[in-house]
Amino acid sequence: MADAADLPVPEDGRLAENITHFARALRRAGLPVGPGRVVDAIRAVEVAGFTRKRDFYATLEACFCSRPEHREVFAQIFRLYWRDPQFLEHMMALLSPMVRGANPPPAPRAAERRAAEALLDQEVPERPEAPEVQEEEVEFDASLSFSLEERLRQTDFEQMTAEEAAQARRAIARLSLPVKPIATRRTRASARGQVADWRGTMRAALRSGGDVRMLQRRARRVRYPNLVAICDISGSMSAYSRMLLHFLHAAANAKGAGWAKVHAFTFGTRLTNITRHLQARDVDAALAAAGAEAQDWEGGTRIGACLHAFNRDWSRRVLGQGAVVLLITDGLDREDPALLEAEAERMHLSAKKLIWINPLLRWDGFQPKARGVRALLPHCDSFRAGHSVASLEALSAALTKADDAGEKARLMRMLAT
Repeated sequence: MADAADLPVPEDGRLAENITHFARALRRAGLPVGPGRVVDAIRAVEVAGFTRKRDFYATLEACFCSRPEHREVFAQIFRLYWRDPQFLEHMMALLSPMVRGANPPPAPRAAERRAAEALLDQEVPERPEAPEVQEEEVEFDASLSFSLEERLRQTDFEQMTAEEAAQARRAIARLSLPVKPIATRRTRASARGQVADWRGTMRAALRSGGDVRMLQRRARRVRYPNLVAICDISGSMSAYSRMLLHFLHAAANAKGAGWAKVHAFTFGTRLTNITRHLQARDVDAALAAAGAEAQDWEGGTRIGACLHAFNRDWSRRVLGQGAVVLLITDGLDREDPALLEAEAERMHLSAKKLIWINPLLRWDGFQPKARGVRALLPHCDSFRAGHSVASLEALSAALTKADDAGEKARLMRMLAT
């Protein structure tokens, strides 16, 4: 709010209509804004007046924001909608691919891209203070047929346009990772239990004069495992790792998902723990903090050394009690394959299940020729692709079926021959 305090606010025009369109943009960006809040906002502005810019901002914020994480999105949409005279050009620049030159454009702030997408996804109302200029009309068609949805599910992340990537991120945010609970050795009292509770039976008999009227039973307690994701962010994986981090953020913030805790690590030339950053509710703020923490984005790859750092510093903390590991990498490592194989074997023995997600499986003729792929393949339980929305949806089969191996069996036969 402070950086936009000196920009003008329209003093006349269709104020109620503009507030309604502004509320629609907030709802498209993920804020729970309904018709009741729109009516309350219009009445609040009538009472508070429209003379001071800061009062107008505070009035709308009080009506539309119900959680602390909503304020960042609200601030960005408010700045683009009410305060920037060139808001349409600014949003077009955010959503269009750019060629990197000597002076690259500044990176968008947290929630800024989401705000731009929310505003461009609807018709922009007439702004009374803007001068009339004859320009080429640009239409944004938000309709999406079944065939387009199916094509989007199968499209490679690296080949998506900016609009398709935004739609894919929204689809990924709705995905869920099912998990089966693990039965423990501890038991609890249960009328339908399969284990006889002799002590409980004797205690109940003492209360009835020594007569055993009913056999007490106990059932095994269940608990949910941890999900540990180790994501490759090197140059060959950058187009896919960003989408997969969106996927991990959705898994970390899903309500009722069942996972005890979701741990996330990134690696390129070094290992970085980004677990606390993915706990932020806003996905843009979470990924911005994770990107600032990981300084080796789009750099080289040292898979063996990074897995060694994980096994040495983190495996005993996060892999205990039957954790499931998602290893996201293309397996293209130029270092010693013996080190990579030893560390992969150690991680496999520490985890309940190791699932390797490799975007290179998008090629029909993929063969395990790289040394890193040959070293990792024998020590994973399931080998799956991770290049599209459909491939991420297929992860549910790998998590719910104990015998699911994906493409591992076929590739292991290639290695044997």
